[in-house]
Amino acid sequence: MKEITNSVEEKVDELLTVLDKDIQHIQQSLARLDELRSLVVKRDDVALGKLLEHIRNQSDSYQSHELNRQSIREEIATALGCDIKQATLSTLEGKLSKVKREQVARKKTELISLINKLKREHLSTTLFLSECARINRMLLKDVFKLGNTGTVYYGSKGATKRESDMAFVNLQL
Repeated sequence: MKEITNSVEEKVDELLTVLDKDIQHIQQSLARLDELRSLVVKRDDVALGKLLEHIRNQSDSYQSHELNRQSIREEIATALGCDIKQATLSTLEGKLSKVKREQVARKKTELISLINKLKREHLSTTLFLSECARINRMLLKDVFKLGNTGTVYYGSKGATKRESDMAFVNLQL
């Protein structure tokens, strides 16, 4: 494979720095998913609101990082003479010196591992939250059916009558 120039290797160094920040971001996302599940279990609405606001703010600031990564990727793709879709870490590995190739390979392996873990944790959190919603629906359904016998009464004209002994619940705590 053709070795690439020093200026491209400098861009690769910038890319490695950006990838470090991506790794850090994924690790923070994993920690936030754990915290989210914990706060839901504890029913800490105030802390949950703060966490969600923090996530919103951080995602806005992370966009500039993503733009920087895309810019570096475009510059590397142009230097390699390929389309940006083809400028992947795997493609880059084959065109770098041995030292840079090993660094890129380590980052790629770490990113793949973290992304797979993030996918699993995201799925677990989604399933957990959907189960919480299902249980809440069942509880509310049972609470509101508490005094309802399910018996339907018909008047002399065939119209249904409402039960008069229906239980009402004060949901204020």
